[in-house]
Order: sequence, then C-alpha cells, then structure tokens
Amino acid sequence: MHIPESLQDLADSEAVQFLKRPKTIARIFAGVFSLIVFSSLLTDGYQNKTNSSQLHCVLNSSNTGCSFAVGAGLLAFLSCLAFLALDAHEGRIASSRFKMAFQLLDFILAALWAGIWSVGFCFLANQWQRSPPGQFLLGSSSVKAAITFAFFSILVWTLQAYLALQDLRNDAPVPYRRSLDEGGVALTSLSPPSTASPVNTPPTGPHSLSYTSSALSPHLTTPKAPRLTMMPAN
Repeated sequence: MHIPESLQDLADSEAVQFLKRPKTIARIFAGVFSLIVFSSLLTDGYQNKTNSSQLHCVLNSSNTGCSFAVGAGLLAFLSCLAFLALDAHEGRIASSRFKMAFQLLDFILAALWAGIWSVGFCFLANQWQRSPPGQFLLGSSSVKAAITFAFFSILVWTLQAYLALQDLRNDAPVPYRRSLDEGGVALTSLSPPSTASPVNTPPTGPHSLSYTSSALSPHLTTPKAPRLTMMPAN
C-alpha cells in the first residue's frame, strides 16, 4: 500500500513526533484523569438530601472531600497543560542550567502529585465507604468514577516522575567535561613515543656509538673550528 507523501510528511512532522513521546502521552492521560475527577464531583458531587433542600457533598456529607477532589483535579489539569506547553518549547531552550532546573521541577512536581493523589484516593474511598446508602438519589456513579481515576492518577504521575528522573540523569551536564577532554588530548599528544619505535631502540653492536652520533641532529653537534694554513712568503 502506497502512502502519499503528504501523509508521510505529516507522520514525520514535529507535532506528531512530539505527541508520540512517552512523556507527552503520560501528561495527556494525567490531564484527562484529573479532568474526570474534578468534573465528576463538580457536577454531581453536591446534592440535596431527600428531606432537605440544602446541598451536601455525596461523600458522607463532607464538603472537604468534594472540595479536595475538585481543587486537586483542577490544579493537576492546569499543571499538565502548563508542562505540555513547556515541553513543546523544550528544544528551543539553549541554557543547560534552565533546562536542568525545568527537569528538576518536573520531577519534584510529578512526585508531589503522585503523593497527593495517593492521599486523595485513600481519603475519597474512605469517605465513600462511610457514606450511608440511599442518602442521595444520584451521584454514586460520579463518585466511583472520581475514585477510580484518582487511583489511575497515582500511576500516571508516578510514571511522569520516573520519566523526568531519566531525563534529568541523561541530560545532566558534566562539569568541566570539555576541559577534561582537552586535557586528555593534550596528554596523549605530549606522551613519549612507544618503546617499540625504532627511533628509541638503540642498535646493538660495536658500531652503536657511531650510529648514535650520526643520528643526532646537525643543530645539536658541535661545529668544528677551521684549520689554519701556512702560506709561503713572497
């Protein structure tokens, strides 16, 4: 099957290559999971009881649980959008220090969000378990979806922390790497020749002294003084 050149060019474009990166895929999934968590509890998380018109959180009537899930999901979603925008311009960053600081911040925030979602999952599951059945007519499916995707968020943020740590290890600049390389080249060029070289191997035999003296540079030999010649007088 022949693929048109336009589709091949599209597959090789920078946008497609960027979307195929594991870090980009992990950020997209993390953003989608966070969006599901806070949108589920934002729409169906607050309901009134059968005998009251006041709105309460479906998680054991605890407004803290719904507020935590909505706030954490919204902040995590915005964090994913911000880092996706920074990843898109990562190749244009010329400063190695700024790039290293960005990767370090990425690792710290990913590990922090993995811990936050771990606590959030346990808290939401506990509040839902303690909620009396039949207290609210609707909202059970939304709460279950929020708890499920809170658990998935732990996995995807842990993956992001791992990928950020790998990038931090691979792209960390080695101090004085250029100086060390230049020093190694200088030491190699200044090192004495090998002992197997015929220049350093003195010949053996009775004529070794004359051979050695003849092999010396003419600039290192002592010039001989000119001889005086007696001329006959007229």
